[in-house]
Amino acid sequence: MRIMAIDYGDARTGVALSDPTGFLAGQTFLIKSRKQEVVLEELAALVQRQGAQELVMGYPRNMDGTLGPRAEKYAAFARRLEEATGLPVALWDERRTTVDAHRILGEQGVRAKNRKDKIDSVAATLILEGYLDWKRLQAQRQEREEETP
Repeated sequence: MRIMAIDYGDARTGVALSDPTGFLAGQTFLIKSRKQEVVLEELAALVQRQGAQELVMGYPRNMDGTLGPRAEKYAAFARRLEEATGLPVALWDERRTTVDAHRILGEQGVRAKNRKDKIDSVAATLILEGYLDWKRLQAQRQEREEETP
């Protein structure tokens, strides 16, 4: 099952796609637009072209776990994305993904001025990796529960 992760933003939206098995993070894409309609159309087209069957989108929370000021905007966008694709959108805590993406790019030697077009795709990959890890953990827990008499 191919899973698509989205790091939605005002000017750029990063997208990461799992491999067809839904086990590993793979391809990344960047959508550059400030217009929600354009972003929705491009995401819907990517879902169709890439055969994504599940969507997960970064959801802004404060460091204490409360919802951030942009949370409602992101939730509304997720609802519109569900309508555009026919797929449910899981909202995933995106705390620290951008900070971690900057760190990763810095460790790879990418200069700060060259990170702008990479940061959102790396953040989407981190969202996807976290979600895939969580799904694997859930599956393992379920297996153990089914094995327990």
